Amino acid sequence: MQLDIRNYYEVLLMDVLRDEGLIDELPEDYLADLCCVTLNQLPVRYIRHLVDTYFFEDYNELQEMRREIYSALEKSRAFLKANLQKELQRQQELEEQE
Repeated sequence: MQLDIRNYYEVLLMDVLRDEGLIDELPEDYLADLCCVTLNQLPVRYIRHLVDTYFFEDYNELQEMRREIYSALEKSRAFLKANLQKELQRQQELEEQE
């Protein structure tokens, strides 16, 4: 049995990434990491039918959810950038030791 449920924050995050042009701009691996790190900061809101969600959602609630996503996305990008810099530095140190 397969249930058709999903996390609404995933749907909204993909909308934000599409609106910002990041889906076409960023490499797929980085984008996947960015999504995972961002979603781990957000609450979960499961939905069954996207159409029903659009019909019943409150505009203010949607705006708050989008603000949460933008905030989490900003933190995630900083986190990934810092980790990338650390990894590049570590690789450079290893190369210098050789």
